[in-house]
Order: sequence, then structure tokens, then C-alpha cells
Amino acid sequence: MKLVSFDVWNTLLDINVMLDAMAVELSKLMGACIVDVVDGMMLTRERIKDLRAKTAGDPSRALEESQEMLAELLGIDVELVKRAVARAVLRVGDEIVLPGAKEALEGVKRRGLKATVTGNVMFWPGSYTRLLLERFGLMNHIDKTFFADEVLAYKPMPEMFEKPLKVFGVKPEEAIHIGDTYAEDFEGALRAGMWAVWINPEAEGVKRIHKRGFEVPCVEEILEVLELVEGKA
Repeated sequence: MKLVSFDVWNTLLDINVMLDAMAVELSKLMGACIVDVVDGMMLTRERIKDLRAKTAGDPSRALEESQEMLAELLGIDVELVKRAVARAVLRVGDEIVLPGAKEALEGVKRRGLKATVTGNVMFWPGSYTRLLLERFGLMNHIDKTFFADEVLAYKPMPEMFEKPLKVFGVKPEEAIHIGDTYAEDFEGALRAGMWAVWINPEAEGVKRIHKRGFEVPCVEEILEVLELVEGKA
């Protein structure tokens, strides 16, 4: 194994902390009830995830599509969505970092492996996520980041997983991707020829669920998976 690719949201960072902060800021800017804003955001997220599971939509406009869809649903100018996410990035604290995230990254680097981030975007650009990773010290253990609005593809498209492999000159079977979304992260990585790890909070320890795939309860278990893979692969 030479490279470990991490999803970001609900793998390293808590998406709910960011969405809550965004909802608060958007409701302030709109002068609207936060419940209505949250409902609109959740509905938009479901629609976008459904589109991406079908690899529909325009990959080159993954960010813009989600922002425009939310703005249309809420009946506001898209500029308010952009302002709300900018405010949210400034507002969130270190509670956004998930337990075990830093330890997982540190453990991967101690093994002499490359660590990358491969993340989709929704509502805010990848550069904002990179800023949060930098702000809370996680970028100190990450070699390179790959975000959908910069790669112009999104998970589960194979292009999204192939990009870091090409950059580091690594074969698919020499890389492993870990993330919390079964369709986007687990199945997407497997189709790209990589090893895959699905974070399922309800999982009881590390479990092999595919020839090249594992289920784990939390991100830090990537270290145990690496021991298993390097011992059996």
C-alpha cells in the first residue's frame, strides 16, 4: 500500500456542525425561520446526492448546481447562499473535527504512506474545506487535496479517484479510500480498482465485506485495516 485517500465530511470533519452554522447564517441573512432554512437545505442535499449517485448533472458545475438549487428552493438570490457559507467557515470551532481524525492521519503518515483528501462539494467550494483542514491542523498530515470543483468530476465517478493515483504515480491496487458514503466512497473506489473502507457508525469493529473492501465504525480503524491489507494483499 502506498496511498490512503480520505473523504472529508463525516470522515474527518463533522458535516452537521458546518450545516448548522450555515443554516444559522442563512436564516439571519434571509430574515427567515431557521426551521424552514434547514428543511430547504436537507431537501436540496437529498436531491443532489440522488443526482450524483446516478452520475447525473454537470460535473464541471457541481458546486454551482447545488448553490443554485438551494437558492431556487428558498426563493433567494444565490449570493445569500455564498455569503452564508463564508460566514459559517468563519464561525465554526474545533468541534467540527471528528474524534480519531487527527490520529488516523498521523498513523498513516507514520507508516510512510501518502495521505490525500478526495472530496465532493455541496454549497461551499473545496477551497473552504481546505481552509478548515488547515485551520484545525489536519493539513499538516495531508500531502494533497482533490475536490470536485477543482477536478471537475465528483464521486462516485472514476475520474475523481483516478486523479490522485495519476498525481502520485500509484496503481489502483496500491491505494485505499475511506469514507462514510457507501455509494460515493465505497462503491466508487472499488469500481476504480482501489481498496475501499466504508465508515458505518453501527458497525461492530472491523469487518471484511468485499474482496477489497472493509466496514469500520470510525475513521481511526483505517490503521487496523492497513495492517490487514498489508498482511494479506
